[in-house]
Amino acid sequence: MERLLVEDKEVEDEEVEDEEVEDEEVVQRKPRKAPFRRILLALVFICIFCIVFGLNLTQSSSWRPQLWSQRNSSLSDPPFSLTDRPRTRTSTAPEGPLPAPEYKSPGPYLVEYPHKYPFLIEEPDRCKELDPFLVLVVPVAPHNVADRQIIRDTWGAPAVLSKKRTALFFLLGLGNPEDHALMEESEHHRDIVQSSFIDSYKNLTIKTMVMMEWLDAHCRHAAYAMKIDSDMFFNPSKLLEVLGDSRRVDFLSGLVERAATVHRYRSSKWYVPEEVFPESVYPPYVLGLGYVFSMDLPRKLLEASREVKALYIEDVYVGMCMRRLGLQPQDPPAPGAFHVFPPPYSRCGFSRIIATTLDTHTDRRQLWRDFSQTAPYCPRQT
Repeated sequence: MERLLVEDKEVEDEEVEDEEVEDEEVVQRKPRKAPFRRILLALVFICIFCIVFGLNLTQSSSWRPQLWSQRNSSLSDPPFSLTDRPRTRTSTAPEGPLPAPEYKSPGPYLVEYPHKYPFLIEEPDRCKELDPFLVLVVPVAPHNVADRQIIRDTWGAPAVLSKKRTALFFLLGLGNPEDHALMEESEHHRDIVQSSFIDSYKNLTIKTMVMMEWLDAHCRHAAYAMKIDSDMFFNPSKLLEVLGDSRRVDFLSGLVERAATVHRYRSSKWYVPEEVFPESVYPPYVLGLGYVFSMDLPRKLLEASREVKALYIEDVYVGMCMRRLGLQPQDPPAPGAFHVFPPPYSRCGFSRIIATTLDTHTDRRQLWRDFSQTAPYCPRQT
C-alpha cells in the first residue's frame, strides 16, 4: 500500500514536473510573438506607403500641359499688375495663377497646341467702339516700340484709318516682365493686345491662332481682317478699293505659294522632318508677310486647328487648316498687289500695291510723307 502511495506520489510529481516543463516551454515560446508582430506591422506600413505613393504617381502622370495652360500659360510673371487696369479692359485669366512649370522648348519644328492662352491686355470693347469694316492686326515683339510708333505715324495713323472704317491693333506675347512702359503705351493708344505665350519665332503659329481667337471673340461684326508684318509698306486705300463693299465668306487672299517643297536638310531654317509632315509638298498657303481674310474664317480655322498637328511655320500651318476645311487661298483680285521683294519706289507704282517688303535702310516715315501727298499718284505725261 505504501508502495502504491509512493508510486502515486512519484507519478503526481512527474505530472507536476511535466506541467512545469510545459509551462516553461509556453513561457519560452511567448517572447517569439513580439518579433512576428513587429514584422507584421512593418509590412502593413510598407503596404500603406506603397498605396499612397501609387495614388500620387497616378495623379501626377495624368497632368497635361494643356490643362495647365488653360489656367496659366505665362511662363513668367505678367509684365504688370492686372489689377492696375479697369475691369472692362483686363484679362479674364483667373486670379492667383498656378505656379508655372519650367519652360522646355518644344523643339525646332513642333509647337504645343495653341490653346488656350489668357489675354493680359485684351481691349474687348474697342472693335465695337470703332465699328470697323476692316481690322488690321500687326504681330510684333513686345520690345519693338519703334515699329509700332512708325506704323502709328504712317499708314496706321488714326487720321488715315478713321476715314476708311479701319481699326489697327498690335498683337504681342510675353516679353520683359518688368516692362511697365507697355502698360502706359496701351493706356495711351488702346491698340495693344497681349497674350500670355512666350513671344518667339518658334511660337508664331501660336501667335497667329491667338489672333484668330481674339478676332472671333471681339471683332466678328467686321467684314474683313488683315494680318500684316510690322516692317511692311501697306496701302489701306488700295486694299479697300479691291475689297469693295461686298462681304465674302471663306475668303483668304495674299501672295499664294503653291507646290512649295518641304525642307528636309537640317541646316535649313524651315527644316521639317518626315515624322512631323510626311508629304514632300505643302498645301497652298499665303505668305505670312500679309494676307486678308473674311471674318467668318477665324472661327473655322480655330476649329480646324484642333485636328491639324501644329507646325512652327505659321503661314504653312494656316494653309494646312484651310485644306482641312476644304478651302483654297485665292490670288488677290489686283495682280501684283503683294510683293515679297521690294520694288523700286515711285508714287505711281506704290499706288497699285497693297503690301510690300522694304529695304532695311528705307526711311518709312519719309516714304509715307512722299506717298501721301495730295498730288496725283500718276501724273499724265504731256
